[in-house]
Amino acid sequence: MRLVPAERAALCDLFETTGPDAPTVLPGWDARELLAHLLVRERQPLAAPGILLPPLAGLTERAMRGYDDVPWQRRVEMLRAGPPPWSPYRIGAVDEQANLVEFVVHHEDLARAQPEWRPRPSDPDREEALWSRLRLMARVMYRKSPVGVRLRHPTRERGAEIAARPGRGRVTVTGPPGELILHAFGRGMARVELDGAPADVEALGRTPRGL
Repeated sequence: MRLVPAERAALCDLFETTGPDAPTVLPGWDARELLAHLLVRERQPLAAPGILLPPLAGLTERAMRGYDDVPWQRRVEMLRAGPPPWSPYRIGAVDEQANLVEFVVHHEDLARAQPEWRPRPSDPDREEALWSRLRLMARVMYRKSPVGVRLRHPTRERGAEIAARPGRGRVTVTGPPGELILHAFGRGMARVELDGAPADVEALGRTPRGL
């Protein structure tokens, strides 16, 4: 089952509702910057590496500014239309693996910054897919933690924990997979429970998380 088409549509609907000036939870970014980020990532492979590589960040920023003169609705339509023919994301399996987490996280980055925000309805298929992604990503996301970290699914009967980081002390982070994904990306608005010694919980809270 492919989940990304529905996530793409939901994010585009949200962009249309909020408009370009809406805030996000990302410091210094409004909806305009967030959409430009997504378009560069998907449509400009030569400029996209700056998203993860600081020495190339200027290249990515210039590519993002290149969308400033494109009408807002047209920008949303570009994202809604999906990857262009030259993009590796055009391959369905690549799109599904690379964009599910991206779209889910950025949907919440925008949605939760709005005063009328309400939680999205739960989707068991989406949550299961996000849990699978967490199994692959957790050690990378929490690699800088000075304390051990375990992620716990609150309702799963089997395979309910992920060892995200070995180490002295331990913090157990409990929540639905969508909220655990947000925590793994360092989003402070993640609705999770943190169990551990107060000093360990504080140390994890200070630790940069994400890619």
